[in-house]
Parts: sequence; structure tokens; C-alpha cells
Amino acid sequence: MSAKLLVTGASGQLGSLVVKHLLDTFNLPAANIVAGSRDTARLAGFAARGVETRTVDFDDVALVDSFAGIDRVLIISTDRLDVPGIRLKQHTAAVDAAKKAGVGRILYTSMPSADDNKITFGPDHFGTEEAIKASGLAYTIFRNGWYMENLFMSLPQAVASGQWYSAAGEGVIAHIGRDDIARAIAAGLVSPGDGNVTHTLTGLTAYTTDEIAAQVAEVTGKPLAVIHLDDEQLAGGMAAAGVPAPFIPTFVSFDTNTREGKIAMVTDDAEKLSGAKPVALKAFLEASKAALGA
Repeated sequence: MSAKLLVTGASGQLGSLVVKHLLDTFNLPAANIVAGSRDTARLAGFAARGVETRTVDFDDVALVDSFAGIDRVLIISTDRLDVPGIRLKQHTAAVDAAKKAGVGRILYTSMPSADDNKITFGPDHFGTEEAIKASGLAYTIFRNGWYMENLFMSLPQAVASGQWYSAAGEGVIAHIGRDDIARAIAAGLVSPGDGNVTHTLTGLTAYTTDEIAAQVAEVTGKPLAVIHLDDEQLAGGMAAAGVPAPFIPTFVSFDTNTREGKIAMVTDDAEKLSGAKPVALKAFLEASKAALGA
């Protein structure tokens, strides 16, 4: 019998794409896939295709039951950033439940340089990696690079105003599309290989904020100047713009992390896993003209 694979967070943006690639790219039989979510009603589309759906809630004391009969589980990191420590607690509960349920391999979505970065929630990822390793279970860790889609947090407003405020300095990022990450993760789920492994999934070229702005200007036909600030100035601008105070340190830490070279790596891990070359940033921007206000 083929392995039974569980994808947690399957109703989310990344999880749903992973399940779709399991079905459509790697032609995995629906009977071998379990899609998990806190709200199974959001998994109706997968259920209609024959995928088993389960309630998977990392805060549930009966979480171990959700992992029953599973050979490999993909633990997608949760979005609980509102209370410090909650996300790591959730992840640790999932790791413990997987071990108790007899899961054979844990796969986890982490972040680049989880052990050495400036992101405020970086310790959540590193702590989860350590918990997985301490569990004694076989593991595959995907250190997901910065999504191209993350650019939508600032670019539409920047394009509209013609100014992009940044504290990233000359730091570089090799952005990668969410779909390319999902395809690589799905490949790792289908064929995890032997032993324990960590993959860092990035795009194939790293750019500075100024270089990204130049590409955006070319694609949209609108001028875009990068206004370089320090962390304090960026935080002040966010506060003046009405960004909720609890979120400002995290948003600023993204630029700090970039400026200090903590996410400058470029790997071909995604392409090696999936067999497909990641979409280039310019192509992504071209496809996103409407979202950018072009």
C-alpha cells in the first residue's frame, strides 16, 4: 500500500497549492492524500475529488487522533503571530502528536537561516526545527524563501505614490513564487528520500530593493524611487500611516533581516526537488500588473 500523506493547513494559500500539486502535477491517487484544516468545510473541493478531509487543530487536546494512520505529515507553520510563544506551542503540540500517532516522517515549513536571523518570529521556526529533531522521527525541513507575493504588502501603494520606503539597504533577496514552493514541497512529500534533510527554497537570482524597483517601473511604466531609511525612520513612517503598533516591529525586522544579509542565499533546491525552474521575478511582475495598479 502506498504511503498516506497528511497536509495540515490544507485550506490555506500554501497548503491548498501543495494538495493541488500532489493531485495534478505528481498524479498521486486521492486515496493517499489527507487534507487537514481547522475548518473542513473549506476543503469541500478536495473532498469532491476523493481526498479524505480531517479536522486538524493544533490547539485540540485530541490532536493525536488527527494523525492516526498517517505515514508522512506536512506541518505547515501556523499564522498565530498575535501572542508571543503561541505558534511554537502549537507546532510543538503537532510534533508530539505525530510521534504518539506513529507517523514515519515529519515535513515542516520553516524559514531561511532559522537559527540566525533578525525576524521577530524566527525563534518559532528554530524552536520547531529543534523539537522535530529531538523527536527522533525522520524529517524533511523546507526553509521557504521570501514569497514573491509578499511584495504585494508594499508595492501597490509604492507604485501609486511613486515612492517605496525601505530599510533593506543594499541587502538582497531571491524571491520565489508561492506556487513554486508548493510544487517543491509536494515533490518532497511524494519522494522524501532517506535520512534527514533540510532544503532552502529560493528563487534563482537575488536582487536589491533598488533592482526590484527598476523592474517594477519597467513593467508598470510608472517611476518608482526607493527612499532608503533606517529602522527607526521606517517604524515611525509605519506608525504615521496607521499600521497597528504590535505589527510594526515584525514588519521592520523583515528589512533588517535583508539588510544584514540573513536572507541573501540563492539555491537551486526548489528546481532539484520539483524538476521545474522557478518563475523569474520579472515574469511574476508581468503577470501581476493588475495587482500592481498598472
